[in-house]
Amino acid sequence: MQLSSPRLRAALLAAASLTLVAAVLPPPKPLGIGDRLFPELGNPGYDVLAYDLSFTYKDNLTPLDALTVIDARALEPLERINLDFTHGKVASAEVNGEPARFESVGEDLVLTPPRAVAEGGALRITVRHTSDPRGRGDGGWVPTEDGLAMANQADAAHRVFPCNDHPADKAVFTFRITAPAGLTAVANGLQVAPARRTGPSTTWTYRTRHPMATELAQVSVGRSAVVHGTGPHGLPLRDVVPAEDRQRLDPWLKKTAGHIAWMEERVGRYPFENYGVLIARATTGFELETQTLSLFESSLFSGEGYPEWYVEAVMVHELAHQWFGDSVSPRTWSDLWLNEGHATWYEALYADGLGKYSLERRMREAYQRSDQWRAAGGPPAAPKAAAPGEKIGLFRPVVYDGAALILYALRQEIGAAAFERIERRWVTQYRDGIAGTADFVRLASQEAGRDLEAFLEPWLYGTKTPPMPGHPEWSAPATADRAAPGQAVPGKAAPGQAVSGGKRV
Repeated sequence: MQLSSPRLRAALLAAASLTLVAAVLPPPKPLGIGDRLFPELGNPGYDVLAYDLSFTYKDNLTPLDALTVIDARALEPLERINLDFTHGKVASAEVNGEPARFESVGEDLVLTPPRAVAEGGALRITVRHTSDPRGRGDGGWVPTEDGLAMANQADAAHRVFPCNDHPADKAVFTFRITAPAGLTAVANGLQVAPARRTGPSTTWTYRTRHPMATELAQVSVGRSAVVHGTGPHGLPLRDVVPAEDRQRLDPWLKKTAGHIAWMEERVGRYPFENYGVLIARATTGFELETQTLSLFESSLFSGEGYPEWYVEAVMVHELAHQWFGDSVSPRTWSDLWLNEGHATWYEALYADGLGKYSLERRMREAYQRSDQWRAAGGPPAAPKAAAPGEKIGLFRPVVYDGAALILYALRQEIGAAAFERIERRWVTQYRDGIAGTADFVRLASQEAGRDLEAFLEPWLYGTKTPPMPGHPEWSAPATADRAAPGQAVPGKAAPGQAVSGGKRV
């Protein structure tokens, strides 16, 4: 039989090549970059430069049709390419424009291209797949009353799209979201093209100007009002709220510009292209610092159960993460204390400034419970892994107030002026990058003018809480039957506190 079509001949040759390559390689297996807490998260061998994600939304119970295009650079010769991806169906995959064999192994999508990718070579990966919002309650797509939002922390972005799902590999993102008329789609970054109406659907396009970790990606679809404003230095503000709640929420939205100015006075200019809050009618049990567009439950702003000062402090917590955790991302998940400790620190400092909950009182109460937190969750810089199937359990009190306590101790030890220099230099030196605990200790020592490793080591890694500088009267009992005022007890949230198995991140 003679093949008359060049395209058909090429397709058959590619298929034959894939079969031959697969025949000489060992069976695929899930890989990881060796993170202590998530050993199979992330993938070795390449550096992602950009994601281009397309989603077609129908309703919040139907899998979205999706296209993921990844531009990367090979760090070593690659005969296979592992991506983190699960909870979706793959229709096809290409590597550098050629069909690639694809297999699911564990929570990895393993691609075998017809020819190996050379070290240093450009790598374009294209995957057509579905993105399923159903059946998972521990991250990824979050159903709202009128659509969907995303909550990918810590390891759930790969339940939404194929990726290198570890904050150590940041990239710029483009989002193209198509939804039925009457709904509004938003995503991280700036809208880079007018919404395009095609028949009964509309497509929105957004792009980030700064690299972003996969866990911070945000896409929301719903009956939303998009409220624009201006912050310090002309910073574009964009808030996304349920359309029918627009007027009720307006007083809260007007607070953001002041919150940004307050943070800038302490750590320097806001690090991204825009900012705003995404208030969703959803039940998550937490708020989340998705980059440029922090996710909040609408119930936080209902006026029931939470005093105004506390709500503002939580808003500042998520805003502070834009510097600490988003712009400067953790090198490993054991460095989570740098994210949550700093966000809790500025949350507490803001509440102190309102005269509602003094910083010293909060730190003293945290000190009294610190040994108990360390016993339950591990030291702040070496937290215990979450129980199987409970990844959100990583977000324990020891990485919130327990980690803020380290910053308080550091300021007590070296003085406020040196501490403030550390904070400003940290977010400047590592802006748009990644950094870990050793980086923080080294930078702090440089700014303090002396080696702080011996001082910080027991605070970071000790099973017992060290003495607090300047407060010899403080004690840290190993157990406590009753929480001090304003503190959390297991299973109950209090201002600024995380509870085991949940997070306010």
